[in-house]
Amino acid sequence: MSAEPYLSIDRLVKDFPSPDGGSFRAVDNVSLNLNRGEIFALLGPSGCGKSSLLRMLGGFDEPSSGRILLGGQDLVGLAPYQRPVNMMFQSYALFPHLTVWDNIAFGLRREGLPRTEVAQRVDAMLKLVQLAPLAQRKPHQLSGGQQQRVALARSLAKQPRLLLLDEPLGALDKKLREATQIELVNIIESVGVTCLMVTHDQEEAMAMASRIGVMSEGRILQIGSPREIYETPSSRFVADFIGNVNLMDGTLAVDEADHVEIACADVRHFVGHGITGHVGMPVTVALRPEKIRLSRRPPEPEPGDAPAPLNQVRGKVRDLVYFGSDTLYHLELASGAILKVSQGNTERHPDDMLSWGDEAWACWSPSAHVVLTQ
Repeated sequence: MSAEPYLSIDRLVKDFPSPDGGSFRAVDNVSLNLNRGEIFALLGPSGCGKSSLLRMLGGFDEPSSGRILLGGQDLVGLAPYQRPVNMMFQSYALFPHLTVWDNIAFGLRREGLPRTEVAQRVDAMLKLVQLAPLAQRKPHQLSGGQQQRVALARSLAKQPRLLLLDEPLGALDKKLREATQIELVNIIESVGVTCLMVTHDQEEAMAMASRIGVMSEGRILQIGSPREIYETPSSRFVADFIGNVNLMDGTLAVDEADHVEIACADVRHFVGHGITGHVGMPVTVALRPEKIRLSRRPPEPEPGDAPAPLNQVRGKVRDLVYFGSDTLYHLELASGAILKVSQGNTERHPDDMLSWGDEAWACWSPSAHVVLTQ
């Protein structure tokens, strides 16, 4: 990847008028750099500003302030058709009266390209998305996944320098969406186009993007790889938004350079590293359900475990959900709080599976948690 950012978003702001005569800030001083050929995902809940940011990149909305540089060229002020950018919408926006071939050719014909070049590009795109046999079909004769590939082919046919994807798989059912994620990434990477996608689906972002930016209330809270975002969230919001997590409020009880102890309502946590803080400081412990071991009896210590009774707690199974690959247990603790524990189903018929009402012990290693101070 290039050392210089290919797309540079610099202190971008977007204000919309509000009914009371004031204004509402949808995008709040966002700065972001993308490398050439990167697939980057903006992830956040509805209304967090990610689609507004995408529309400014596409030229459909003008920013209130800030700059957008693509390969050194400032895009602010340019109309959508003047930008080397193409956007694929969630609805796909295919023309129902045109064939697959003509849908892909539409933008190229509008640009006035020679007929032979249009044909060459359309045929190349059909081959890329593996739809050549369906070239003469109409959109209503295609499955959802096939329509999605037509929309992608149409976006890529104009050879954009930046591809924008707005909830690209949102119209597909879960199983087809999962199957299409890798296929879509392979197509984008084979073309080499730089891609920015927005989604509220964390699994989609983690499966498709090399980096993720988590947005909330118009701001980007954290940028990192899927692993960094999941394993080392920077804030309570990010930890809670990405994946399943137990969040336990407590206070810093022991503060040493190589470990800390945090006192919470039901358990005392031993964390195998130091943090920046002071004794008595309020903190939140984030603990992923799959990092926890569950057993009927008090846990047998494993190498590297914290000394008993730290990092272990007893509770009662109040609920469980079988997902096939794993089972999610809801363990009710003494305070009434619920601890979520995910256990992999490695055996088809386990001998001693926990059930509703059973007493159980949960324990975890000193490296399992993340300590959050914000």
